[in-house]
Amino acid sequence: MLTFLDEARLRALLRYEALIPAIERALVAFSAGRVQQPPRHLLHLAPHGGHFAAMSAYGDALGLGVKLVAFHPGNAAQGLPTHHGLVVLLRPETGEPLAVMDARPITAMRTAAASALATRALARADARVLAILGTGAQARAHAEALRLVRDFREIRVWGRNPVRAQDLAKDIGAVAMPSAEAAVRGAQVVVTATAATEPVLRGAWLEPEAQVNAIGWSGAAGSEVDDAVLQGAFVIADSGEAVGREAGGTRPVEIGAELGEILAGTRRVPDGGRRVFRSVGLAVQDVAAAALVAETLRLQGG
Repeated sequence: MLTFLDEARLRALLRYEALIPAIERALVAFSAGRVQQPPRHLLHLAPHGGHFAAMSAYGDALGLGVKLVAFHPGNAAQGLPTHHGLVVLLRPETGEPLAVMDARPITAMRTAAASALATRALARADARVLAILGTGAQARAHAEALRLVRDFREIRVWGRNPVRAQDLAKDIGAVAMPSAEAAVRGAQVVVTATAATEPVLRGAWLEPEAQVNAIGWSGAAGSEVDDAVLQGAFVIADSGEAVGREAGGTRPVEIGAELGEILAGTRRVPDGGRRVFRSVGLAVQDVAAAALVAETLRLQGG
């Protein structure tokens, strides 16, 4: 029987304690070449200021699925989510659809889980201050996930809408900051989770050994981080090919390793210096999260 899971049900079933290891297995398999994942199919909805993408993946030990997602950044001004979509999980042996799931919680949580893995592997063990630039679903998800891998004593939030920043800070136990620079100065870990096509993060603000999770907009139209963030940094990607193709910004990104390689121990992180995790999001992460939901539901007898 085909199951539909809405946002509320998914948030009740998905837990970072199980999701983070599932995303780790997916990233290791991807970097080892054990996943089939074609480039995302992208439609530009120019009259409506949005984009539509189809992202599919298959792995023997991971599952088969596709995510259909629309991104309309202008929705925020109308009080609507910027992302809408569905994840469809299928039985690999027969192609039978097993479940249809709301893509929003899956996208937010699997992205934050990957960033948590990057922070666990790349950030200083004594990191105590986290700065989050952005106030949307990804900002909230990252606060939840990154708390599991580092003992942050202070979380700072900045957003272009001060009211939303204050509301988010109150919800997650953070401090709303008056500027992006004020949020970033002195932070050991920084998350950029915006739709900005002009830099909101500048390298001049960063600590020498800061770890950055850059998960928001970056492409031909611009980037949320300036070139100085990447200059001299060790840059890790979820997919070197996809980041090179989709997240070049104003200059090509030199990738030192994929996160899956770091997690598998086949590549090492150089000592010292700034570390940047550049993420564009992978279909295999969506499939891994959806498969985890389906297995959790099965174990609960649902």
